[in-house]
Amino acid sequence: MEHLSKISVNNVNKKFNGQIVLEDISFDINQGEFVSILGSSGCGKTTLLKILIGIETCDSGSISKDGEEITNKKSSERGMGLVFQNYALFPNMNVWNNVAYALKAHHVPKEEIKTRVDEVLDIVGLTDFARKKPTKMSGGQQQRVAIARTLVMDPDIILFDEPMAALDADIRMSLRKELKDLQKKLNKTMIYVTHDQEEAFSMSDRIIVMNDSHIVQYDTPNNIYKHPANEFVKKFVVKHLDEKAKAIIDSTK
Repeated sequence: MEHLSKISVNNVNKKFNGQIVLEDISFDINQGEFVSILGSSGCGKTTLLKILIGIETCDSGSISKDGEEITNKKSSERGMGLVFQNYALFPNMNVWNNVAYALKAHHVPKEEIKTRVDEVLDIVGLTDFARKKPTKMSGGQQQRVAIARTLVMDPDIILFDEPMAALDADIRMSLRKELKDLQKKLNKTMIYVTHDQEEAFSMSDRIIVMNDSHIVQYDTPNNIYKHPANEFVKKFVVKHLDEKAKAIIDSTK
């Protein structure tokens, strides 16, 4: 039987007010892969994320998931979840109710809600914080709540829009490891938008490097580091990697 990609993007194009934002974007992501979309501000990576989840439309091209075209499907019909940079939590609700909110909105039975929320809070290590308000928690803890709220809906694919950009370095480091461990444990396909080279290289199975509305390289961290496709990749990616990221790459050889 022919292997199907979890998600397949084919020749996607997008313009805003006549300006090209995405041009001939094509790639495949496999089940259980962690793929980062890496690029500087304005390269089109967040627009691509919005098109994948269905909150933005493409002008041409197609998107397939598990072999089925989803280009024109509503966001709610795509089986994907999105974790935002700004957490987007309800400050008046405690952690448990924040995580349960979408399940309640979908009229899931009460007992099932309790089971699923308790299970997800345990997975992300927030059981002891269930009755706390987000405003009483650290940025890293709030981001874990946002991840839990997405996980509880059991999406096939989880998208992340620079979720750690607002966190300090130490919290980012620990959350990266937690997220990667979580992804391996749950075998979830994750697509992670970032402008941070070390973040992409320390977490990803493969990296899509974008520049000026195009994909300039799509490969493993090791191959991108050892064999940059062009001068942009060499300058933007390789030269910005610190020794820690290089050690991570070398350890995967």
